[in-house]
Amino acid sequence: MIIHSKLPRVGTTIFTVMSGLATEHKAINLGQGFPDFPMSEELTGLVSQAMRDGYNQYSPMPGWMPLKESIAEKAHFLYGAALDPAAEITITPGGTYALYSALTAILEPGDEVIVFEPAYDSYIPNIEINGAKPILIPLVYPDYHIDWEAVKEAITDRTKAIMINTPHNPTGAVIREEDIQQLRSVVEGRNIFIISDEVYEHLIFDEIPHLSLLRYPDLFQRSFVCFSFGKTYNCTGWKLGYCIAPAPLMKEFVKVHQFNCFSCFTPAQVALAAFLKQKEAYLSLSSFMQQKRDYFIKLMEPTRFDLLTSHGSYFICAQYDRISDEGDMDFAVRITKEYGVAVIPVSAFYQSGKDDRVVRFCFSKKEETLETAAGRLLKL
Repeated sequence: MIIHSKLPRVGTTIFTVMSGLATEHKAINLGQGFPDFPMSEELTGLVSQAMRDGYNQYSPMPGWMPLKESIAEKAHFLYGAALDPAAEITITPGGTYALYSALTAILEPGDEVIVFEPAYDSYIPNIEINGAKPILIPLVYPDYHIDWEAVKEAITDRTKAIMINTPHNPTGAVIREEDIQQLRSVVEGRNIFIISDEVYEHLIFDEIPHLSLLRYPDLFQRSFVCFSFGKTYNCTGWKLGYCIAPAPLMKEFVKVHQFNCFSCFTPAQVALAAFLKQKEAYLSLSSFMQQKRDYFIKLMEPTRFDLLTSHGSYFICAQYDRISDEGDMDFAVRITKEYGVAVIPVSAFYQSGKDDRVVRFCFSKKEETLETAAGRLLKL
């Protein structure tokens, strides 16, 4: 049988490749973004209780209403958003699924979507499988800020959407108020949607506020804003998230959703509906993860890596030009095999393979994991 691939340039993701190498060589995996410490026992207890209480059948297609109500309360508390939980919130199997469904809801063949690189690796395949074209704009190295003049030059009558990601994966960069003003000027008066990837909303550091698009009614009216419970509560394996969008946009989102996942794992939704009421559980996350970032920075000071700035997410990037002039993929593979620490080459987040000789570390790990990894990297 012959199949004409809709994604002919797509192979195995870099996360699968590097995690596989880490397993093969018994390396510490600072590549893929997942914690190695336990999540909240209270939250897992609530899931178990929900199963014992009989919440084991399908939840409603858009999500368990008490959970959607808790999300709406949280969005109002944090961002001042007045949401209709019935019409503007859908529970999804993870943030990546929410991004795909949002793009699929709006894209038609020939549309263009502005994507900033380095970019989370699902964006471009999601665009291309819908017959649309990614318009790639590099973030300005080394602080990875947006070049808004380049954005303005890239806008055409085929521009359907702009992808925003803050805090940013893989770099840890964050959107500032001046970026919001620039974004507003770019989309004003144009039929351009915004897909806002905010899965790291609670992992933002240095007392910088998270500028969710839920804060800005004029921008929200054209936006799909995507979130992740997995990143928030250190349970990435749950694959549970949600999308918030104005009712007319969510109506189209749900048309896609209902014929894919249809509904998500009910016991976790029931548990999260109650757990979200505890504000401190998510308000404390930034300081918790910042301590890990700062500890990792301290551990890495004696090495020959030069860490770049990270204001959010699980990640921090590093230059290694004082160690080697290898390409970042070759370097990442070598240190996995020879030094027992797996990282992600940042060139993997560029369609062109642009290589600034930078690798990404995940610091969302136990202290002893970070200590052991830094000790090995000190030998480089």
